[in-house]
Amino acid sequence: MSEAIQDKYFVPEAAKWPLVGSISLTILFCGFASYLNGSLLGPTMMVIGFILFVIMLFGWFGQVVNESEAGTYRKWEDMSFRMGMCWFIFSEVMFFAAFFGALYYAREFSVPWLLGDGDGLPTHNLLWPGYTEVWPTNGPDDLGGSDYHMGWWPLPFINTVILLTSGLTVTWAHHAIKVDNRKQFVYGLFLTVLLGFIFVFLQGYEYVYAYDQGMKLSSGIYGSTFFMLTGFHGLHVTLGAIILLVMLVRAMLGHFSGHRHFAFEAAAWYWHFVDVVWLGLFIFVYIL
Repeated sequence: MSEAIQDKYFVPEAAKWPLVGSISLTILFCGFASYLNGSLLGPTMMVIGFILFVIMLFGWFGQVVNESEAGTYRKWEDMSFRMGMCWFIFSEVMFFAAFFGALYYAREFSVPWLLGDGDGLPTHNLLWPGYTEVWPTNGPDDLGGSDYHMGWWPLPFINTVILLTSGLTVTWAHHAIKVDNRKQFVYGLFLTVLLGFIFVFLQGYEYVYAYDQGMKLSSGIYGSTFFMLTGFHGLHVTLGAIILLVMLVRAMLGHFSGHRHFAFEAAAWYWHFVDVVWLGLFIFVYIL
């Protein structure tokens, strides 16, 4: 292949998968809305939409994998993939920053305001005279129903060790593929996936325990921020573990090399991002 052809940006043929994805998501969310409004067709529509969405994922990503393994992607496509992944992780940073901001606002501003700080008016003496500044809080007059605080020991600490260890194993896998050591690459990926799913399982167990203590999403601002932050993080860990599982299967099939492995590298970036977010959660949600 000539240098001129190699320098050209690959433009794929017209694809049907974006249309399939749009249709599947439309059916899925319309079915969900119908289900919330009591429609009997809602669950059926959700199942159909989800199946179409999975088909789209396998078809579209399968096409990209085949193009990659055929050597279609070169330096310009690689740069595009890297830029796209960077912007995607940046959007995820902003997503979690909004929830961390909500937690900070509730703790540092809302709770003192309930005690009359900032406006100079003694309205709190008339509305909720018995309220004291304490965190976690379920609001004045115990409107949230439970002020249970999920401590950092032992399960959250164990999950922290598990997730940080998975960060080390994925780094091990990354260094292994750079030197074309496929055996260690597979071992590192396998351990990372295993640790990721163990983390998800233990977080599910933690949720069951929290519910047994009466703490729910509706348990005041602490319950809301706790389940929103840890829940979305758990969703990201689940997605990351599934992505790394796909990378593991591809690694076992002989995909990737020391000079061409960005699909795995992007998954590793994402996994490290998940690790960093959890450290913030562990400090600001569980410890403080």
